[in-house]
Amino acid sequence: MLWGSRLIVLVAILASVVCGIGMFVMATLDTIHFAKEVVNYFVPHQDAGVKEAARNILVTGCIEVIDGYLLATMMLIFGFGLYELFISRIDAAENNKSASKILVIQNLDDLKDRLSKLILLILIVKYFQNSLAKDVDAIQLLYFAAGIFLIGVSLYFNHKKDSHT
Repeated sequence: MLWGSRLIVLVAILASVVCGIGMFVMATLDTIHFAKEVVNYFVPHQDAGVKEAARNILVTGCIEVIDGYLLATMMLIFGFGLYELFISRIDAAENNKSASKILVIQNLDDLKDRLSKLILLILIVKYFQNSLAKDVDAIQLLYFAAGIFLIGVSLYFNHKKDSHT
């Protein structure tokens, strides 16, 4: 019974994969919307102010698409990692010579390291997105950057500590 109780993790795995697929769909819809905005950007006879505002919207939209796909990827890696750790190895990921080994998770620390790197990357993308916002002042950006820096430093030292043990 105790060994079988590990199967409750299937709920988290399924939810992670569904969430990841949902984020892929959202990011793809954002990409389609982005493509429409790109076409509108090249409409002739727009004044410079409208063109600059449209450009800022496009850059922000591009960053949102990147953010969406990164989050979707993180959810899939989390789901696959939980599956490998608690249910069974994914033979297709291990035996495929041409496939990346990113989905092969050896232990909980391996999963944590992969997710923490993705989270740091998402935070950096969010920083760039916030830096383009008109209503954010410099001190808010500085605090946000300092927070991301501290997270990065703590991840670095945590990884360094783990690699020496």
